Amino acid sequence: MSVRPSDEEHRVATPLELLFDLCFAVAIAQAGREFSTAVAHDQIGHGLASFATVFFAIWWPWMNYSWFASGFDPDDVPFRLATFAQIAGALVIAAGVPRAFEHQDITVVVIGYVIVRLAFATQLIRVYRDNPEMRGMTARWCGGVLVVQLAWVLQQLLHGREFQIAFGVLVVAELAVPFWASRSRDIPFHPRHIVERYGCFTLIVLGETVAAATVAIQEATTVHGHLATLIALAVGGLLIVFAAWWIYFAYDAADLLSGEASAWGWGYGHYFVFASAAGIGAGIQVCAAWLIGAAHVSAVVAASVVTVPSALFFVLVWLLQARHFKTGWAQAVLPAAAVAILLCTFAGRYAVVLAGLCCAACVGVGLYERRLQDAKEAASGA
Repeated sequence: MSVRPSDEEHRVATPLELLFDLCFAVAIAQAGREFSTAVAHDQIGHGLASFATVFFAIWWPWMNYSWFASGFDPDDVPFRLATFAQIAGALVIAAGVPRAFEHQDITVVVIGYVIVRLAFATQLIRVYRDNPEMRGMTARWCGGVLVVQLAWVLQQLLHGREFQIAFGVLVVAELAVPFWASRSRDIPFHPRHIVERYGCFTLIVLGETVAAATVAIQEATTVHGHLATLIALAVGGLLIVFAAWWIYFAYDAADLLSGEASAWGWGYGHYFVFASAAGIGAGIQVCAAWLIGAAHVSAVVAASVVTVPSALFFVLVWLLQARHFKTGWAQAVLPAAAVAILLCTFAGRYAVVLAGLCCAACVGVGLYERRLQDAKEAASGA
């Protein structure tokens, strides 16, 4: 298993990587569904904490696999088998999601998580064996992964406050392992490939959002007397998702990872990008339930479960990507749109459709700004 060139031409996501993403999306769908159920029963704090916990168990293995495959991925039999093992672990995580929400028991989630991480560690061992110049980095990375997995198993023996503290410590430890591993040598990756991988996962999460919202609205239409507001909810949700796609893919982030932007900050920051995208779908489910009287929360709370993650998505895309491509007044477009989306929270039954219109307006302003920029560049070139 040798290092793949970071400037390799025509490097794209493989069918195996896309299968990997789709299987992890199963766990995301479970997490979103359970989160919406918790909020609908006015268990907002519990729902947020459980969602953040489960989403970390999904996102971190996905991220490690994606960056590792970007730098190595020989696409041989051992690598494929290790990938299948990680997929199996992801499905175990998905199976443990309902119990994590309903009983605050993450035992099954941890079992799946450890399966994924141990399978990942076998690939680090292969890199250590085949690349003498990278043995220091891979030994630290693999050793850190194995030690932390043992700690996750031992954490299941704790309860109450000690369990929560240990969880926080282990999350920090997981995040720190790649930093520690790369202190003497950078972890290799292909900028354009990794950006495509993140883009594919963003698309999958947004797709899950549309699917979840569709099911929720379909179920709600069985209750008579709410058709107009449900149509407004569906239109608003679609506008938000379409705008989220538009702003995320407006610029090529590959140039950022090769230049001024920090690959670490960009990669880690996507935890919140993915989580907020998934949260939009969960929020639409809550809104649909609230509109027919099946959610025991206020109108503001029901709307905020859509508007807050939508605004967060816009701000994060600006922070991680868009601001590097904008100048002058254009820098304020996405932050201003996020504020407008949040204000829609107080619009009652039509909060989501108004938020969707704000998102659409943001895209329109962005297109106008891009046209002005292109005209300015054409004029200076002439």
